[in-house]
Amino acid sequence: MRMNNGVEIPQVGFGVYQIPTSRTTEMVRVALDAGYRHIDTAQVYGNEAEVGTAIVGSGLPREDVFITTKLNPQHHGYASTSRGLEESLRKLRTSYVDLYLLHWPSPGKDRYLESWRACEDLLAQGKVRSIGVSNLTVADLAWLAEHSENVPAVNQVELHPSFQQGELRRYHHSHGIITEAWGPIALGESLKDPTLQALARKYGKTPAQLILRWHIQLGNLPICKSVTPSRIRENLAIFDFLIDTDDMERIATLEGDPHGAPSRTMEAGLPRWRP
Repeated sequence: MRMNNGVEIPQVGFGVYQIPTSRTTEMVRVALDAGYRHIDTAQVYGNEAEVGTAIVGSGLPREDVFITTKLNPQHHGYASTSRGLEESLRKLRTSYVDLYLLHWPSPGKDRYLESWRACEDLLAQGKVRSIGVSNLTVADLAWLAEHSENVPAVNQVELHPSFQQGELRRYHHSHGIITEAWGPIALGESLKDPTLQALARKYGKTPAQLILRWHIQLGNLPICKSVTPSRIRENLAIFDFLIDTDDMERIATLEGDPHGAPSRTMEAGLPRWRP
């Protein structure tokens, strides 16, 4: 996929949220060996150092691995954003990251715009190749657009068949923002849906593969996570089939399906009502 600044980003990522530090290096190495070239971490996950060890130890050229990390939302502010990146670079053992995200709005701190401007400067300095956001709503993105010249390359949000974020995806599409999906299979709950199970059997795939393929055909970028090597490999085997139009429409009807995990309400929006 090509982001709005021309940088290429692999359309499937391997995420390390809640993977214990004792297993992170191993699981990232498994993912890299399986063919993943996009690793998604964050300061608050507490495993950036283990991610860095895995990437360095893989022997892959640095430019062959796309690294995303995210600022701790407790560290909003211009100077603290820059310090946060420096800490991440040290732990990841790299001189730059490919994508730097502001992790949550944290409106109570009211310093989001300072952090975004720091991200813009870090981009200009070459310490990050692209900048984006996470967990922002349409209203939040519109507010940011009023106060910034740089459009986020990515907005990473919860998105799965029972929470499809249609309005937000349409906004992203019209403004050149890539939709990244965290929780793309609803923490495993979507795998229980009988419609998705039936469609998976039709295509000779697992429910997880079907759902991830659905994301790909929508133009989403799913962030996959597993600590089971066979499933890590399985989640990447989704480029050898197509879901037909009628079945895509069937999946579209699952919005709000009780088999999906209940959507988590995003943190209250950015302080756009302030002068």
